[in-house]
Amino acid sequence: MTWSIRWKVAFGTLVAVACGLLITGVMTVHSLERRYVTQFGDELEAKTKLVEYSFQPLFLSPSSPATPSSLQEMARDLGQRASVRVTLIAANGTVLADSAVRDTDLYSVENHRSRPEVQQALSTGHGEDIRPSHTTGERTMYRAILMRPSQGASPLVVRVSLPMLVMDREIAELRQRLFLALGIAFLVALTLSVWLAHSITKPLSDIASAARRLGSSNQVFHVRTTAQDEVGLLASTLNHMADQLHAKIEELSEDRSQLLAVLTSMVEGVMVLDSRGHVLQINPALERMFCISRVEARGRPCAELFRHQQLTDLVTSILRSRTHHQDEIVLPLSGRCLQIEASPAGGERENEASAVLVFHDMTELRRLEKIRKDFVANVSHELRTPLTSIKGYVEALLDGAKDDPSASTTFLEIILKQSDRLNLIIEDLLELSKIESGDVSLKEDPLQLRSVIDRTLAMIKPIADKNRHRLVTVIDPSLPPVAGDEGRLVQVLTNLLDNAVKYTPAGGTITIGAKLAYSVGSAEQPAGAIELSVADTGIGIPEEDRPRVFERFYRVDKARSRELGGTGLGLAIVKHIVEGHGGQVWVEGNHPQGSRFVVRLPLSTTAGSLHHVSEASKA
Repeated sequence: MTWSIRWKVAFGTLVAVACGLLITGVMTVHSLERRYVTQFGDELEAKTKLVEYSFQPLFLSPSSPATPSSLQEMARDLGQRASVRVTLIAANGTVLADSAVRDTDLYSVENHRSRPEVQQALSTGHGEDIRPSHTTGERTMYRAILMRPSQGASPLVVRVSLPMLVMDREIAELRQRLFLALGIAFLVALTLSVWLAHSITKPLSDIASAARRLGSSNQVFHVRTTAQDEVGLLASTLNHMADQLHAKIEELSEDRSQLLAVLTSMVEGVMVLDSRGHVLQINPALERMFCISRVEARGRPCAELFRHQQLTDLVTSILRSRTHHQDEIVLPLSGRCLQIEASPAGGERENEASAVLVFHDMTELRRLEKIRKDFVANVSHELRTPLTSIKGYVEALLDGAKDDPSASTTFLEIILKQSDRLNLIIEDLLELSKIESGDVSLKEDPLQLRSVIDRTLAMIKPIADKNRHRLVTVIDPSLPPVAGDEGRLVQVLTNLLDNAVKYTPAGGTITIGAKLAYSVGSAEQPAGAIELSVADTGIGIPEEDRPRVFERFYRVDKARSRELGGTGLGLAIVKHIVEGHGGQVWVEGNHPQGSRFVVRLPLSTTAGSLHHVSEASKA
């Protein structure tokens, strides 16, 4: 049966009318609901102000201050009179009174600080919210007012709530009737539209369904039809196209999967540009290098995205000359050193790959190269000094000084002293190498720092007495144990005290302190660690040199350090031992003069838990 265009238009009009009725019904229900809510809210607002007014006298009378029982009694009385639920909440969220809660259950009510209406009242003076009640489970409207009882007193929040059960029931009945009528009309329209459209749209619907499934799936769907007209020809053509499209999709999907697997697994960053210098693709490694996302980068000019002149010049050169380029750049913020290999890709049109840039992160390699060069230079210099001295005095002995007993004895003593210094440098190098390579296993025994400090002071005191230094200990007697290796911690403290003795003039003071470390910004919250400090009144360390004093062979005053016999490796060994214990070490100024080295060591696990229990019992 063939239908004219007139019937098709009539059918479309019927659908439009049905949609209009539906929209009208929805808007009507929504408008009535908003009207009900507004009226309901105005009524509740008035009751809230009355309740707040009734609570004021309890806090204004100095002769009879408000008590929890009187507040609860007042809340229950006001709730019964106003037919609402009344809640009085402190500024910290504690519920002081609630007409819907029994007196015995009041202290178990959860904190109301997170309630939206309470937060609004505390910030603006008024708050409102509609949600299911945590106590009754019913959808409830809440109104809250900030009440300031008296001058200087903490503000309180008066909250009044009322279930919306009656209003919801009325709206539900209205909505049910309206949508029932609309549903009947829709069923009639649906029946008519299906009957009218079946004979016309069935073949085209099959074709559209096949095309839709073909677009959303990797499988091939064929259209089955017995028609010999244009619809049949269209179905046959679509089946042939589906076979070809499926083959192409399989091929492209396989290539894309392989390409994505390669790009994703590469540690080098990859960026693909078109002929205009716009970014077409980047891989995850490049996202991490430049802290950008693929969505943010795609389609944007490279110069605008990275804002690095050297990189922009490299991109301009590769796009202009179409030849391979190589360069190395340093990122200004992160300090990363990147080696870039830029190659032309052949594309000339917009959104076609024209250049591929591969970024190699050379930061660690360059850092290791610098460390190696500095280390070789420093070791060569430190070893050359005693060797040159030994060689000079040996030549002097060979040239005839050996025949003079006093001179030969002096020269041999100097040679022995320089040999000892050379041996000390080698021993420190071997010790540092063992610690860095992990060959030295550190114990994790619970230790009292008092015993470590006493053991170290026993070795250092003769040297300090010789230089007329005053040793002062400031140790908290209630310190819990730390987890560590006693021998290595003695080595740490020995190196620090040895430096303090060397660089403190005669008659100076060296202070050894130990105390419980506290969290940053809090003078009461323990940080789970102990701070051991060594402060002196010596020559001090300039502020610009403090970050580097823990490097191998770094010296603030090279001439004075060599004169005092230091190897330049003691503080590097200290740093590695402390970090091996999971701690930290740093140096700061000791006002008005001198330096203060601080070692932070973690508490023993058992001691830490006992200490927390002790703090809690004191509180």
